[in-house]
Amino acid sequence: MKKTEKLLVLGFLTHYYLALVAGTADNSNVSEIPDPSTVSDYNKEVAENQLSAQIFGLIEHFHQADPIGLPGAPVPDPFSVPDVKKSVGIGTLTLQNTLAYGMSKFRLKYIKTDLNKLTVKAGIQLDQMNVRGNYTLSSLFSKTQGPFTIVLRNVFVKGNASLAVERDGKIRTKDIQMDISFGNMAVDFQNLGFFAGIFQSIINSAPTLVFDAIKPLLLSEAYVQISQEIDSSIETVSGDHRFPNSISPLDMAISDARKKVRALGYDPYKVKDYNHTVGLFEMKMTNTWITGVSSFYRVGEITVGVNNLTISIGMQIGTQKVLGASQWEVSFGGGMITRSGNIQFTIDHIKAMFEVSQSLDMRKRPEIIDLQLELGNIQVRCDGAGTLDYITEFLVNILPNLLRYQIMDALENPAKLRIQQMMNKIDVEKIIKEKVVEYEKNGMNMSMSMNFDFKF
Repeated sequence: MKKTEKLLVLGFLTHYYLALVAGTADNSNVSEIPDPSTVSDYNKEVAENQLSAQIFGLIEHFHQADPIGLPGAPVPDPFSVPDVKKSVGIGTLTLQNTLAYGMSKFRLKYIKTDLNKLTVKAGIQLDQMNVRGNYTLSSLFSKTQGPFTIVLRNVFVKGNASLAVERDGKIRTKDIQMDISFGNMAVDFQNLGFFAGIFQSIINSAPTLVFDAIKPLLLSEAYVQISQEIDSSIETVSGDHRFPNSISPLDMAISDARKKVRALGYDPYKVKDYNHTVGLFEMKMTNTWITGVSSFYRVGEITVGVNNLTISIGMQIGTQKVLGASQWEVSFGGGMITRSGNIQFTIDHIKAMFEVSQSLDMRKRPEIIDLQLELGNIQVRCDGAGTLDYITEFLVNILPNLLRYQIMDALENPAKLRIQQMMNKIDVEKIIKEKVVEYEKNGMNMSMSMNFDFKF
């Protein structure tokens, strides 16, 4: 897993606000600091150990039926709001020492991510948020002051964020937009005295008057903190790596994946020998090689989202021309009649669109939601069967191209079933925990050799 791949993983975690988790380190329990010459290595080790603890905490957190908040997330609670001054008709209202409570008790409602454009849309919900502080209401002839409380219920926070590669080759937060809405609100300003009735009538006629004054400052503070945490987390993962702005990090990751497929020996790919017997008829396919499987590329957008505590990943990929060759042998009557030869085939392209999902409760197995396949023109060349070569080539070249869509429709459901059977064997929680332990032992050095053997 190279820098670009790690960055995309980080971006995905950022979309759960996990990037905020990765951006903080609590060193309050550290009793000894090593020699200054090893401080960097020491800090890296502390960060790695803390990250593993946070990941284990998150796994356990989402075992709950109704998980609230995120363990260890640096969401300030209470959240400090700068002083506000606003004209309210009867005078000037000043809000001071304002704190918002309940920000950490959120439910994750949805996340929609475009990994190519590096954008994310997210929504979280709070059952209740309390805003408390002190007020001063000044008019031409009098002045009153005291504590105030605003109770917001069914609060919904939605935000859009985007990242971009800057001139120095580093990826940083480009833009963040947020908005807050709520179901209902209760306002309590104490010690209003003479202004009580007048102020209450103003609140009744403009119920969001006070909240609208606080909202811009509340959001501006959130923008700063979220941007700093995301940028800090990206800096930690990417290190000194620089990205070109001519190609997206996602496409760089796909390019790295193509190289890794070849490095692992999957292109050309040797297919397992095939031997099938029906009565007196026997067919063997041996020494079968397929070339071109590493020529895959992104056809459409790659999206990652969360809804109803379930992660969904949608992807469209395609390959360039795929070549294949095999040696075949057909026998009848226990070898009394035998024919053998070679077969070569080409497929102009293969395209696949699929969507998979995984519950945030990692004890559950991943599921395939949708699978659509498309084959390009198929050309086959066969020799060794004598006059049957022409019949074989006609059947394989003409019929599949005439019936391509029907063939794909017939293949998709069995393919989905087979893929789901393989997914049912994947213990996601176990794999994550094993890889985290491996990361603790080897740190960043393991990233280049991180492989997954699902033992299908």
